[in-house]
Amino acid sequence: MMDDKGKQLSVLRRNVGIFAHVDAGKTTTTEHLLYHSGRIRALGSVDSGTAQTDSMDVERERGISVRSATTAFSWKDTLINLVDTPGHVDFLSEVERALRVMDGAILIVSAVEGVQSQTEMIWHALKSLQIPTLLYVNKMDRVGADLTRVLEEIHKQLTPMAVPIHAPLGIEDTFRGAVNVLDLDPAAAVEKLSELDEPLLASYIEGVPIPARQVKSTLQHYARQGLAYPLLVGASSKGIGIEELLEAILDYLPGPSGSAEQPLSAVVFKVERDKTMGRMAYVRLYEGAIRNRDTVFNNTRGVEEKVTQIRRIDGRRAEDIGFVGAGDIAAVCGLTQVRIGDVLGQPDAVPPAPQLAVPLLTVQVHAENNAQYPALVAALQELTDEDPLLDLQWLQEERELHVKVMGAIQLEILTSLLASRFGLQARFDQPSVIYKETPSQSGEGFIAYTMPMPCWAILRFHIEPGEPGSGLVYQSLVRGEQLLVQYQNEVERRVPEALQQGLLGWEVTDLKVTLTYGEHHVWHTHPLDFAVATPMGLMQGLAQTGTKLLEPMLQVRITVPEVYGGKVLSDLVQMRAIFDPPQISGDRFVVEGKLPVATSLDYPVKLSAMSGGRGVITSSFGGYQPSPPDVQAERRRRGVNPLDQSKYILAVRKALST
Repeated sequence: MMDDKGKQLSVLRRNVGIFAHVDAGKTTTTEHLLYHSGRIRALGSVDSGTAQTDSMDVERERGISVRSATTAFSWKDTLINLVDTPGHVDFLSEVERALRVMDGAILIVSAVEGVQSQTEMIWHALKSLQIPTLLYVNKMDRVGADLTRVLEEIHKQLTPMAVPIHAPLGIEDTFRGAVNVLDLDPAAAVEKLSELDEPLLASYIEGVPIPARQVKSTLQHYARQGLAYPLLVGASSKGIGIEELLEAILDYLPGPSGSAEQPLSAVVFKVERDKTMGRMAYVRLYEGAIRNRDTVFNNTRGVEEKVTQIRRIDGRRAEDIGFVGAGDIAAVCGLTQVRIGDVLGQPDAVPPAPQLAVPLLTVQVHAENNAQYPALVAALQELTDEDPLLDLQWLQEERELHVKVMGAIQLEILTSLLASRFGLQARFDQPSVIYKETPSQSGEGFIAYTMPMPCWAILRFHIEPGEPGSGLVYQSLVRGEQLLVQYQNEVERRVPEALQQGLLGWEVTDLKVTLTYGEHHVWHTHPLDFAVATPMGLMQGLAQTGTKLLEPMLQVRITVPEVYGGKVLSDLVQMRAIFDPPQISGDRFVVEGKLPVATSLDYPVKLSAMSGGRGVITSSFGGYQPSPPDVQAERRRRGVNPLDQSKYILAVRKALST
């Protein structure tokens, strides 16, 4: 909001993300929050495709959320920007981007299924980012709801600092709401909070009565710091517990900081294409302000662009608001070069991005016919703008298109999107696993690129294996007078590119590359000489060290009726799994461990069939580890191999005859 002089008026605000495992009730909860706040007049439904935040055709058809959706509503004079995120693991990248721009979160746990794999993964990200979080146990009215069991799981698998502030009235079909335990019997909350608060601990030990008001204010203090987590209960489909959840957002989640008077500091967390306005960038501002017709500096791209319109997006509706200030979220139009993750203005106030989603499969896409090939390229480029993890690889000479995906559901959604949005009937090959490679030992790579003249670039690299999961670590020991800084910068920029294809065709990772020597020539060196020399030097070094194959792993938890336990263990051995000793919980057999992606692609379907639908497998990315010697996986190289130096130089210089 602005006054008549164009200055931002003070508005109470919350930026909240809503997260959960698939089918725990996120979108239903969002729908009821909108309805109870008066933002919508009639309730929509996920199953009927009328939910406010499921705006894509494919979301309404499938009854699942595919993209994060922003909506806004007011409750007691506070504007709440709410981001509803997908729950399926295939769309984890959307969750990852939403996490970055939230000041608070609601993590929904099903009272029936309890803590699931995605719940745990999101929780660890929330914890690492220190995002204050409300825990909301939904579906208390369903058969099988068990708050005691779920609370034990939360305390064991998520955090011991979950503090129930409500006690349920009834359960399953008798559930009719909850009472505030902070008012009636705050002893359990006091016991938890005394672990954080010394004055409260002293009163607790001495048996001094502690007023409910003091217990609540103490919980507010630690909840807003992300150290204690209020826990509520409800049944969103019936609207039970929704008003209490709205109150808790105001009571226990912090408002954003920042000033509209400061220099701009903002991040783009989502990109969409509008039929009339073109590309829309969803932006969270940490400092400063943006107005219609402002020119903003894209720090990531190094370009300035003019804003044509600022919109507040509310599910399927949008309104031109003309201004967005620090602490707020809006869609900005006119930024044609912007990409997800770009920083606008200064980067100082923008928090780091979490890393959750790791695509483990690659798949080739085919157009229905040659005439549709250019349209398919354009469509996939647009979808990659909206989800960078698709990482479209367009091999123009081979006329091949490859994308990276998280799983089979994402492939189904991509097929549907290409048909409904672009009118393209694309065909996907069977997905193949994305392997990586890493140096087998330490070694050196040397290149003297001095012919054919004019050129001069001499480089020596020391290459050594790194710690698992360390990625690429690069450093230079070369002095500026020996090799100009501008040339060293070009080498550093080209190293990651050069390592995209190793000896086996896969990305080379978990290594340390050190530039130990470099030389240029005053007359003969051109800056691009180092762009040519770097891949040749690195590949020559990898040929010396050799590389070993790394395969992606899944961290899995399998639960089946006890009678199927022996069969599951046999399957795990056959799939080359590494697993802990199994446990028996009631009549359920539970085993946790790591599975190679390559051997377990079809296992969820097999497990369901084998157990009559009673087996459950939850999984998350478990890192890369060395493949056994008998596993061979080589990928066809794209372009000319820098090891064939003469041919590579001709290819780079566009002098290679075809």
